[in-house]
Amino acid sequence: MDSTNNHTLDLLPGFKEELLAQKGLSLNTANAYEQDLNDFFSFLDLAKSNANLKDISEQDILLYFSWQQSKAQSTRTQARRLSSLRSFFGYALREGIVTADPTQFLSTPKLPLHLPEFLTREEMVQVLSLPATTPSAKRDSCILTLLYAAGLRVSELCALKTASVDLNRGIIHVHIGKGGKDRSVPIHSQAQSQISNYLAETRPLFHPTCDYLFLNRSGKGLTRQYVWKSVKKYIAMAGINKNVSPHTFRHSFATHLLEGGADLRSVQLLLGHADISATEIYTHVQTERLLAIHHQYHPRNFPTNK
Repeated sequence: MDSTNNHTLDLLPGFKEELLAQKGLSLNTANAYEQDLNDFFSFLDLAKSNANLKDISEQDILLYFSWQQSKAQSTRTQARRLSSLRSFFGYALREGIVTADPTQFLSTPKLPLHLPEFLTREEMVQVLSLPATTPSAKRDSCILTLLYAAGLRVSELCALKTASVDLNRGIIHVHIGKGGKDRSVPIHSQAQSQISNYLAETRPLFHPTCDYLFLNRSGKGLTRQYVWKSVKKYIAMAGINKNVSPHTFRHSFATHLLEGGADLRSVQLLLGHADISATEIYTHVQTERLLAIHHQYHPRNFPTNK
């Protein structure tokens, strides 16, 4: 491709292919990057012209983000769009389309600290102790147990195959994760026993037509939407008044491990985080809990009698 006179949009298919094939991003993430870039190019009116990418300056990008702020775009959205632009110009630089990256010296907007919701140990016991008598209820109970036992993302849980479970070693092999990286996660003996019973007694009742671990009434794999709705249902049945999703079980898994004394690096590996900074959010949860305990129980926090 001529690096001095190119159609901006012509670069997008190659960039998207790199995101999917080399960086291992999900299709949803790659589509979000593409949408961000189209928004930026439309702002500069580059998508409809033969303007050279070399003409784009840091000032152009700053002007774009000033316009974003005028539209009251959230800090999180702006941070994501800057990440999209950085990735794209990095690609253009490697392809020899540009000689400099206009995003190089831009600072990422500081995101507000968002502490993830999690269930207490007592609340988790309430949910996992719900009675399960029908095949569907037994399957769902096994799902809830595994979400918490292995800290799985809902997409990872739905993608599990029967071969993913190594009951002899007590390990779940997770083949689909964020970034497409495989990992093996140990599970406790109670979860092993429950999965073993499910495989032997419950799963055959769904008349399997595939090798997915968890099946619907047609014998096919479950959807993420079904798992989301099931979690909401069982949380309500347990009488827990929190905004809980399947990811809450993952947050609870990490939080309870750290509370029990696990080190951050081990939790990072178990969660499959590529960057430990993604795991560090759980230390904030731990700190908030410790502060509350200190405030509640330290004798110097109680008013003295005069």
